[in-house]
Amino acid sequence: MVERDNTGLTELRRGAVVLAVLSRLRTPQYGYSLKQALAEGGMPVEEGTLYPLLRRLEAQGLLASSWNTDHAPPRRYYQLNADGEQALAVLAGAWRDQVRVIDGFLEGVGQ
Repeated sequence: MVERDNTGLTELRRGAVVLAVLSRLRTPQYGYSLKQALAEGGMPVEEGTLYPLLRRLEAQGLLASSWNTDHAPPRRYYQLNADGEQALAVLAGAWRDQVRVIDGFLEGVGQ
């Protein structure tokens, strides 16, 4: 019997998390609301993964952020900017292309 190793799953998930985060940030979200939205959609993400990813995507110029101090505690909201929208479209197309390729490779596997 083959031992299950999560390394492959971790690698597979890494790129998918970026795409999932970008897709959820078409509308403004603060960190915890984004974490909840991802989990409800079937992709739970740890805070230790999510917050550094948000900072990295913002540093790459794909997100805009602003503080909302109308409620306590203050919350930092993130949303795709124009470059983020373009990146999302490119990544979504590439994802769909890869899914078609991999589906072809996997035909008959696990059936």
